Amino acid sequence: MKHADTRSPVSFFANVARLPQKGLPVVIEADAAQRAALAGEHGLLSVEAYRAELLVASWKRNGVKVSGRVEADITQACIVTLDPVQAHIDEPVEALLLPEDSKLGRQGFEGGGEILLDAGGPDSPETFSGDTIDVGALAEQFFGLAIDPYPRKPGASLDAVGRTEAAENEFQQKLRSLLGKS
Repeated sequence: MKHADTRSPVSFFANVARLPQKGLPVVIEADAAQRAALAGEHGLLSVEAYRAELLVASWKRNGVKVSGRVEADITQACIVTLDPVQAHIDEPVEALLLPEDSKLGRQGFEGGGEILLDAGGPDSPETFSGDTIDVGALAEQFFGLAIDPYPRKPGASLDAVGRTEAAENEFQQKLRSLLGKS
């Protein structure tokens, strides 16, 4: 999770006080500077493309539902060879948000606020304050979760690396001679 004081490179603030009945469509297409910032924040070699298509809609009385997808083309370093590995991200975005001053937002789930959640459905609602939600930062969270933490170049394996028998170092030779003498 990001700290509130650091803005996402792809921040987009949606005003949720007056959402259209059919929802507010939001498209975020990252430019070169934003893609470079995303690459830096997520430890990637580069981000060639980044696009989030979202729908921000009213949910229940004063909550907000954000749905859509984030797609990106990224290049990571292989964890074995450090060679560049290309990857395509196509991740659904699904989030429920409640105003922090709503009864459920204030009490949280432990405070007796009841809400039915589908185990396969979206996570429990997060809270927001004021009239705006940074839907760009939300999409970036889903992007970050979709990045493979252990990218591998096809055919690269840890077994293949460094398997050539190295000459015994001085310590190993001394150890062997000590063990041989006992």
